[in-house]
Amino acid sequence: MKVEILDTTLRDGEQTSGVSFTDSEKLTIAQLLLEELRVDRLEVASARVSEGEFKGAKKILDWAAQNGYLDRIEILGFVDHTISVDWIKESGGRVINLLCKGSRKHCESQLRKTVEEHLADIAQTIGYAHEQGLIVNVYLEDWSNGMRTSPDYVDQMVEGLLKLPVSHIMLPDTLGILNHKESATFCGQMTTKFPQARFDFHAHNDYDLSTANVYSALEAGITGIHTTLNGLGERAGNVPLSSVIGIVKDHLHGEMNIDETKLYKVSKIVESFSGIRIPANKPLVGEFVFTQTSGIHADGDSKDNLYHNSLNPERFGRHYSYALGKMSGKSNIKKNLEELGIELSKEETKKITEKIIELGDKKEAITKEDLPFIINDVLRSEKIEQHVQIKNYSLSVAQGLRSVATLCIEIGGKTFEKTASGDGQYDAFMNSLKRIYKDLGESLPRLVDYEVQIPPGGETDALVITTITWANGKTFKTRGLDPDQTVAAIKATVKMLNIIKNHN
Repeated sequence: MKVEILDTTLRDGEQTSGVSFTDSEKLTIAQLLLEELRVDRLEVASARVSEGEFKGAKKILDWAAQNGYLDRIEILGFVDHTISVDWIKESGGRVINLLCKGSRKHCESQLRKTVEEHLADIAQTIGYAHEQGLIVNVYLEDWSNGMRTSPDYVDQMVEGLLKLPVSHIMLPDTLGILNHKESATFCGQMTTKFPQARFDFHAHNDYDLSTANVYSALEAGITGIHTTLNGLGERAGNVPLSSVIGIVKDHLHGEMNIDETKLYKVSKIVESFSGIRIPANKPLVGEFVFTQTSGIHADGDSKDNLYHNSLNPERFGRHYSYALGKMSGKSNIKKNLEELGIELSKEETKKITEKIIELGDKKEAITKEDLPFIINDVLRSEKIEQHVQIKNYSLSVAQGLRSVATLCIEIGGKTFEKTASGDGQYDAFMNSLKRIYKDLGESLPRLVDYEVQIPPGGETDALVITTITWANGKTFKTRGLDPDQTVAAIKATVKMLNIIKNHN
């Protein structure tokens, strides 16, 4: 089975609420779809919509004419005799996807016409389109409702269309109402009754059944499928190209012209242009779909790829990763260390694993880039007795007011508490600490340098390593690690307090 893909990201996909591509973005997406992903056909615009729609379509069509893709660029048009055809012709287009009525209710209630009158209007528009040299495909709008409520009307429409020069008859589930059983039945009826026709199936995702419906349509003999990148489209969107690739290649063992290695790259570009984020768990293209979180899974993969399936990430220009967090085991850590080229002993790995589990309770995600920071903190910290421990602290910050810190600390088994203000939370914390040590008749080392680092490309929740240089006769450094910068500095400060306590 060879499956033909019409991608409608630039037409139906742009009907996503809040999405409007610029002319340059439209051209880039069209080029990526045709030259990199190698989809078979593109639907890029709707006729008569606006001057901007015309300019965007013309930009794509001018490029397509120069590069041999003109017959693969399609534009939605309407049964209006000459208007849509002239619009498409003027833009440089060669293919019209004519929007016709696929249910008796739409025909009679919206057009106020009989099926015979509608077919006569369609024939007039198609005749003019062919005079102008256009290829014609036909959408049967609301076809799914037509099959439910007026199948005789659908049959009459298809019989009439097959007498006209129509290339593809396109069967849309316009309102996304079908389930997989209905899709199988209705599409099967079409391919059985009209074996000479070339049918496309156009699925919407209102019940989250678009992929299942496409699967059933293909099993019923439909060979053309309409998709969008990232499932963009009106309401709940259209069937995602990524999902169709998965079911065609791995379940139905069909053939496609798609270069799946380019899928992730193109999907991410469309994510950027559209402003619509790809869900992290979106099959094939989501951020986490090739990430193993559980330690037992990483262990199984190390031994015999026990937790891999046929969706090998390299197929889609991606790779497996192993999450770091409270569910991590030694195998997760080992996998990430191997990628970084770091070797640790079993004892060191155990310490790092314990630290990651501890941090995982505070931070949703720990990245591979965080790992060197954790190693630095755990393995380079001086092993000292904990004579000084913070029991509690409260930090506050407010615009236009000095920050305030209340600190409760245990020193040599005794508890002390002070409150102070400062120029920032850490300054307020240090002022509280100085008050406590002043009462004890002790002074603190002078802070010489304060350095903050996050991993390259770190997000706002990245781990922070704060390195503070102190001077107290000699210069020494302490480090603190935490997702919160101030807390990391406080941890570094407590390490300093225990160092000077142990050396006294």
